[in-house]
Amino acid sequence: MNAVEVPPALAASLEENVGPGGLAWARALPTLARESMERWELRPDGPPAHGVVALVLPVRRADGSRAALKLQQVDEETRGEPLALHAWGGRGAVRLLDGEPSTGAMLLERLDASRTLFDLPDVEASLRVIAGLLRELTQRQAPPGVRGLGLIADGLLRGAPSAAAGLADPAERALAADCAAALAQVRAEPGDRLLHWDLHHGNVLAPLPDGDRRAPWLAIDPKPLAGHPGFELLPALRDRWDDLRATGDAPRALRRRFDLLTGELALDRAQAAAWTLARVLQNAVWSVAEGGAHALDPRERAVAEVLRALA
Repeated sequence: MNAVEVPPALAASLEENVGPGGLAWARALPTLARESMERWELRPDGPPAHGVVALVLPVRRADGSRAALKLQQVDEETRGEPLALHAWGGRGAVRLLDGEPSTGAMLLERLDASRTLFDLPDVEASLRVIAGLLRELTQRQAPPGVRGLGLIADGLLRGAPSAAAGLADPAERALAADCAAALAQVRAEPGDRLLHWDLHHGNVLAPLPDGDRRAPWLAIDPKPLAGHPGFELLPALRDRWDDLRATGDAPRALRRRFDLLTGELALDRAQAAAWTLARVLQNAVWSVAEGGAHALDPRERAVAEVLRALA
């Protein structure tokens, strides 16, 4: 088997997002890929793909069936992925065929990477797909070993004052404070459902045309948490932003999205609003403390301005 070449864009992304350790891991990727291919008797079956921190290789198994070999560093976010995929068992999510927890290598069912939920032209229909997947995925209690939302919430509350102080706009500082206040109100009940945490339109793929047709759309790339399903809503609320702005009334369209998601998931609207505001706060803490930003993401600011009256 020819050595796997690490895409330069992936190496650059790993260095930017993980630091020197990410770049070192990228250099070790060809060896990890070779060992994984040998372990599971795989052969290459197409060009590699990658996200921000993971490499995905289309492969064929010894019996000729198609699969995808996913390689990523084991860290706080990725450690729970095989646990979650195993718990879901292919219901609502890509199926885990095998895994090596110590290296982060996973052998996955291959889906159609050329068809994401962004390809569905009807925005409301795509939101209903997201809602249906979240309903399926959050039915399950998180298995042991998945990190909990409660500890994350505690860290956010500790980091909120410095994050707010780092925002240049006084209105955004007040908004961040409101997000922290909303989180404080629900912190005592963080929930125990198995959350995907990153279910945006790009993380929903169609099956292969001649693959397993058990569902028209399946979730990929979870960053699992044990927590309240309200913490799942922000990616769907802020996706397809141009479509939302094209309605001419973005706040009304946001409320419509929120009502659709909470209705389909049978969530208490006030709790769901509070956990969504917590998610806005999380991104603010990250962007200010780690990225040196001085402003909220405009989409998230709009979401927070709509939902703070509901929390």
